[in-house]
Amino acid sequence: MSKKTNPKHDERMAKMVFSAVYPHYVTKVVNKGRTKEELHQVIEWLTGSNDIKLQELIDDNVTFETFFQKAKLNPNANLITGVICGYRVEEIENPLTQKVRYLDKLVDELAKGKKIENILRK
Repeated sequence: MSKKTNPKHDERMAKMVFSAVYPHYVTKVVNKGRTKEELHQVIEWLTGSNDIKLQELIDDNVTFETFFQKAKLNPNANLITGVICGYRVEEIENPLTQKVRYLDKLVDELAKGKKIENILRK
């Protein structure tokens, strides 16, 4: 089921604006009975960005490329595995695309009702 990303896909991921995708993350988790606060907890675990920093990044309309350049990726992010959007996250070769898919995977796990303790890999 795993697919390789290609340069065009990787560039599209890099140029996507975080603030354009963020509301979809919120809607996805809230519609499944989770909270915006839990979403922020997951984002902070992955990127080190607290609520204030996250809001600044949203207000600045940063791309995912900039979003992850400003992030301090959690050392346990490599423990995020599985398939998201048809891609096996641990096999994605482009580092930025992999980070975006890590975030997608965490949001997906939150929406699917996984316990926060299990989402935040230790």
